[in-house]
Amino acid sequence: MITVTEILQPVEKDIEILLKDLRSLIGAGHPILQAAAEHLFSAGGKRLRPGIVLLISRAISKDGNLTEKHRRLAEITEMIHTASLVHDDVVDDASTRRGVPTVHSRFNHRVAVLAGDFLFAQASWHLANLDNLEVVKLLSRVIMDLADGEIKQGLNRYESDQSFEAYLEKSYCKTASLMANSCRAAGSLSGLNDDYLKLLHLFGKKLGLAFQVVDDILDFTGNEKQLGKPAASDLASGYLTAPVLYALEEKPSLSGLIEREFSREGDLENALNLVRESNAINKSRELAEKFAEESREALNWLPESPSRRALLELPEFVLSRLF
Repeated sequence: MITVTEILQPVEKDIEILLKDLRSLIGAGHPILQAAAEHLFSAGGKRLRPGIVLLISRAISKDGNLTEKHRRLAEITEMIHTASLVHDDVVDDASTRRGVPTVHSRFNHRVAVLAGDFLFAQASWHLANLDNLEVVKLLSRVIMDLADGEIKQGLNRYESDQSFEAYLEKSYCKTASLMANSCRAAGSLSGLNDDYLKLLHLFGKKLGLAFQVVDDILDFTGNEKQLGKPAASDLASGYLTAPVLYALEEKPSLSGLIEREFSREGDLENALNLVRESNAINKSRELAEKFAEESREALNWLPESPSRRALLELPEFVLSRLF
């Protein structure tokens, strides 16, 4: 099975530079915020999102080289992603992420919220300094979408009558918007025409949606080590994802368990069994495969290069997490 490290190999040195630059960019803040931010960057993330920006940037570059603005865009992408994780952990009251204590469990909630705000503010400042209004709009939209997705998710807990469209919209906001808009922003910095910019956005959007659906399947089929959090934690929190929505179509009795918020003994276990007994996991897998294929097709126009080959492996990698 191919790993993220192998896929990102064409931009391995770029990612090393990115991490070094990020440490110096966030090093000018308050010592506690700096410590919180340092802790985030050392939590062993795969750097997938900035890696995608760097691969796109190299794949569309005429000479294969990166401009300073493309490097900075990748850094801003990672800052925004990391800031959103800190806030997510506070909202979800998660004590660990990828096996490392979360910022709020290491410091406190106030510091964690401020650390997330600090990173969003830093990202906005560096974004403004790119002096490209189109890119500012694209990445500002991401920050809006992240908050919007979190609010949508919070408001729709334990609501068994929510539509599949609402689930996809929330998934786009929380996961796919950053990939879609940062890919498009890389193209915008390179001066690509609107047709190519739309295809870059489509690639990021469909890859992000495939990624989210796979995550939602793993909530039912994965283990804690694989997930970085307890299995079935989304369902227990009342977040209804693709497998649950598909299962509700086959198993109407699931609705009652959800509506009473699994308040009786055995409710959550029964709900899990109903999802696993249905065809919901297979349907969700087919949906993820459809999104992955659509993301691949969106990049057919790219000229042959190591970066293009790496980008075309990403949809397959996203699906491979299921096996």
